[in-house]
Amino acid sequence: MTYCVALRLDRGLVFMSDTRTNAGLDNISTYTKMFTWEDEGDSVITLMTAGNLATTQSVVSLIDERMKAPGDRSPSILGLPSMFQVARLVGATLREVIQSHAQTGQRADAAFNASIIVGGQVKGSEPRLFLVYPEGNFIEAGADTPFLQIGETKYGRPILVRAFDPTMSFEAAVKLLLVSFDSTMKANLSVGLPLDLQLYEAGSLRQGMARRIAGDDPYYQSISTGWGDALKRAFDSLPDIVL
Repeated sequence: MTYCVALRLDRGLVFMSDTRTNAGLDNISTYTKMFTWEDEGDSVITLMTAGNLATTQSVVSLIDERMKAPGDRSPSILGLPSMFQVARLVGATLREVIQSHAQTGQRADAAFNASIIVGGQVKGSEPRLFLVYPEGNFIEAGADTPFLQIGETKYGRPILVRAFDPTMSFEAAVKLLLVSFDSTMKANLSVGLPLDLQLYEAGSLRQGMARRIAGDDPYYQSISTGWGDALKRAFDSLPDIVL
C-alpha cells in the first residue's frame, strides 16, 4: 500500500510520501514514490504515485524517455505552457499504460490501476496541484480542498482536516504531515518508513529542499512520541460520562 500527501500553502507546495510496497506479508520492499523534473527558471514538476508498482514505474519511465530527445520523442513534461497541460499529459500517459495491460483494450483490471498526484509551477502562472485518476481524468486542489492524498488516506486525514491552514509555515506543514503519516503507520502496516519529503517555494522555479526521513531520525522520533503523549493527555482531560 501507499500513503502520499501534497499540501498547497500560500508559501508554496509540500510533498511527502512513504516508500513501502508489498505483495503480501512476506514480500515487502522499499521504492521511491516521489519524482521531480526541473528546468530551472521555467518549470518544476513533482509526481507522487500510488497503486500497481509496475504501472507507476512504467509511467515515470515513459515520461523520462520522452524527455531524452525532445525533437524526436514528444511530448515532454518540461516545456509545456501550464500545469493544466502537465496534468493532461500525466493523465494521458497513465491511461496509456493501464490500457496497454487491459484485456479489453479499453479498461484495465483493477490490479493494474494507479493514481498520481502532480504538482509544481510553470513560469507565468501560480503553483498548482492535481490528482490524476486511473482513467486519466483529474481534479485540482483549491481553496475548498487545499491538500490531496492518495493511497491509504483515511487514518491520516483527520489531523489534516482539523489542523491544516494555508498560511502555515513550511516547518508547521512538515510537522503536520509527520503526525498524519505517524497516525497512518500506527494503524496500517502496509505504509512504512522511510518517508520522502520535498518543499517547493512559490515563484522560485527550482527544486526546493528534499530529504529522506528514516525511522531513527531524531525529529521524527520526537514528533511520534510527543503526539502520542499529547493524545493521552487530551484524552485524560475530557470529562467522564455520568452513568
